[in-house]
Amino acid sequence: MPMLEQRIQQQFFDSADLKYAAAEILSRPIADAVSAVVGCITAGGKVLACGNGGSASDAQHFAAEFIGRFERERPGLAAIALTTDSSILTAIGNDYNFTEIFSKQVQALGQPGDVLIAITTSGNSANVLAAVEAAHAKEMTVIALTGHNGGKLGALLTETDVHICVPHERTARIQEVHILALHCLCDAVDLQLLGEQENT
Repeated sequence: MPMLEQRIQQQFFDSADLKYAAAEILSRPIADAVSAVVGCITAGGKVLACGNGGSASDAQHFAAEFIGRFERERPGLAAIALTTDSSILTAIGNDYNFTEIFSKQVQALGQPGDVLIAITTSGNSANVLAAVEAAHAKEMTVIALTGHNGGKLGALLTETDVHICVPHERTARIQEVHILALHCLCDAVDLQLLGEQENT
């Protein structure tokens, strides 16, 4: 087999191996995240999501699944990706500091009982850490998606927060598990709200 094809196959194998290893480790925190989100949504709250780079894409992907749909028809669920408004992001970045681009939005939009999904593969993104601190000040629950050992974010979390920490060091692998975790969250929230889907 050509070397390039071997390398590509190894990427698949490595991703699959991590997902198998992470399934048992992460099923409980993901279930805890589902409980937090369902409690928030059924009480009339909303979910805010943030991250940088690929994690920003994950935040937007999550919000799209909530406001539109995941796999089943249902009314839209309240979710906002804090990564999408270029005027807000550039105004805060220019007038204040890039570290505050998410925290100022949490301060303005967050309410007690809301949930913040904070995504950072390293656990050390300064603007995500600031958003978590702002969420705590607003009496919001934080669902943290990290990797490595959780970084600085792991140390910021409280007993009422949820930590979904992927047991790996490589960013690409961590991101692949993050999107699976978010899909699990969407699926399980729909299950809790709509019940089992009937086979037709």
